[in-house]
Formats: sequence, C-alpha cells, structure tokens
Amino acid sequence: MTNILNKPKYFFSLLNATKRITIEQGGTSSGKTYTTLDVLFYIGIQEPNSVITVVGQDVPNLKKGAYRDAKNIWASSPDYQSMYEKPNETDRIFKCKNGSIIEFTSYQDEQDAKSGKRDYLFVNEANGISFDIYWQLSIRTKKRIFLDYNPNERFWAHDLITEPDAVFFRTWHVHNPFLTQEQHDRIEGIKDKELWEVYARGYTGKISGLIYTNWSLCDELPKDYKKRYIGIDFGFTNDPTAIIDVRLSNGELWVHEIAYSNGLLNTDIARIIKEYGVGSTTIVADSAEPKSIAELRSHGLNVEPAKKGADSIKNGIDILKRYKINITKSSAGVRKEISSYKYKVTRDGLTLNEPIDFYNHAMDAVRYVGLNYFNTYNNNYSISVI
Repeated sequence: MTNILNKPKYFFSLLNATKRITIEQGGTSSGKTYTTLDVLFYIGIQEPNSVITVVGQDVPNLKKGAYRDAKNIWASSPDYQSMYEKPNETDRIFKCKNGSIIEFTSYQDEQDAKSGKRDYLFVNEANGISFDIYWQLSIRTKKRIFLDYNPNERFWAHDLITEPDAVFFRTWHVHNPFLTQEQHDRIEGIKDKELWEVYARGYTGKISGLIYTNWSLCDELPKDYKKRYIGIDFGFTNDPTAIIDVRLSNGELWVHEIAYSNGLLNTDIARIIKEYGVGSTTIVADSAEPKSIAELRSHGLNVEPAKKGADSIKNGIDILKRYKINITKSSAGVRKEISSYKYKVTRDGLTLNEPIDFYNHAMDAVRYVGLNYFNTYNNNYSISVI
C-alpha cells in the first residue's frame, strides 16, 4: 500500500481533479513537474496495466528535466521502488509490477505523434511543443491529460483554459516544499515587476525590454565552422553552472548547451567537457573564479579567464548583438534565459542600458567567448593571469 499521507497539498489537487485536461501554469521552481510525475507514479500503481506517456520537446530536454526528476522520485521512494523496476536508460520506461508503464518520449512532427495510444498523457514544458503534435496525442489518450509550462508568453495552451473539460492551476515557488528558505527569498526578491510576475507568481506575461532579439532556433550545430570555443559560467547551489559550445560559421554564432545544472563540482565540469569530446578546445571561463580555472587546468583542460574590465558586460552584449545567434532546440537553459534576459526599467517606464542580473548564466558563458574572441573593436581589457 503506497503511503501518500505526507504528500504536499498540490499533489492531492492534481490527483483529485475531475476534468479531463489539467493545465499547470507555474513560475520558476514551483514544483509542478515534480508533483505531476509523483501523481503519475501513484496512478500507475492504483490502476493496473495503465500506459502513461510523458512527452517533452526532445529527448535531451527530457533527460535533463522530467526524466531526471522521475528517477529522483523513484530513488527517494521505497514504495515506488518496491512496485517499479529500475528504469531502462535506453528506453526510458518505468515498468510496474501490475503491468503499468511510464514512458518518456518525444515526437518530431504531427505524423510521428499518430503512433501509439495511452491512458494518461503528460506534456511537459508544453510551450516547446506544437499544437498539431499535442492534438494528435490528445485524441489517442483515453483518460486524463496534464500540461505544464512557464508562462513567459501566451501560446496554444492558454486557449484550452476556458474549455469545459479543463481545470487550471497557477503555481509558484511557495507550493514547492523542497526549496530552502534562501531559494524562496531569492525568487521572491526579483526586483523587476514583469519578471517577478512571471517567475515569482506564475502569471502570464510578455516580457518587454529583452536584451537579445537576434536569435532563432536550429536543429543542430554546423559541422563546418571557422571558430569554436567553450564558454563556462560557474555556479553551484543557487545558480547553475553553464557550459556552452559556441561556434562561428558563415558569419553567424551557433550555440549549444553542453550542461546547465546546479551542484557541479570542478571535477564534474572537467568530466563533462572531456566526455563531450572538447578536452583540447579553448575554454573561456569566468575570471572571477581563478581557483576553479586553476583546477580545470590541472585536469589538462585549456582554460583561460574571460577578459573583463569597465563596461565589459555592456560591451560583451554589444558584441553578441552583431551576430545572428542560432540556438539548438535542445538547449533548454539557454532558451529560457535569452527569452527572459532584459534591461532594467525605471518606475517611470524608462528602459536603462543596464541588464538585470537574473537568468543570465548561459548567456554570460557565451558573452565570455565573445569578449575574448569576437571583439574586433575594443581590446582595452586585461586578463587576470593565474
């Protein structure tokens, strides 16, 4: 018997919802994905032979997001471990002893989505999936559908909110019992009103004053390129470490997220870079972390500090604005940041030429590469030699 008495209140709100479609709009770190997966694990036990499909934009995003959360949920629950086998990493399927399965997959297009039927559907980060794909999945789902997303702009899921068979939940960080007080305070302390409404309260908003508008999505990086570097912005507990592959090809920048994760030690960073196959590539890292740079060098990596000086943030941004930036679809962290990174706005509505220090780790990693290697106009910067 699975014990759910200590589950958070939101777990029961999702579990007991009576509508066919459950729409979850949440701010940052609201716990919506984690809680939905927890509910699905429970449903799989309660309803034998259920087919539960978790869909993401692509497999890399699933592995870094929902699938990783599911593995953590399984590993932390003796009840779930007793009922579900350890997932097969190739198939990404949790198999329950009663015949239920939870599968994690993605679909390339509408035609691809026509394959397979299921009892329950969870579309994770639904704003990364087209309505055509969702529609094909939905008409092949017998029972309930769950959708979740961050609300930085309106998209097709908002049109479903008023449907008679839909229930809508708006969540924010206070609904996540697993955050520390420091994490709550950090989110609650967002000073920009637009960002606060979207990320601290989960309201739908169109973010104005975005710094980068010169970007688009691409399927993959070009194999032929003129220059290639790796950018690193260090983080750990509250901020993610961003490791970014940056290439210059046909006069455009091409960006791919190698890693974007909290809690990475320098040994982890070195391992990730080597496993990615760029151990000999020039790496540009945040010069504010000389010890980390020295440690990465001790692992045989070719790391140099970013060139910083007066106005280096502004100048680095100006450098990147000279190029069209192509971001791979699987780069979830980069995409989230570039869609939210904005200039400060005064109370009178005046936009300042000063970025808000929020959601900028991946873009900082790209900026470091720009400062060191794409700055053809200004060389008045000094490097801190370690």
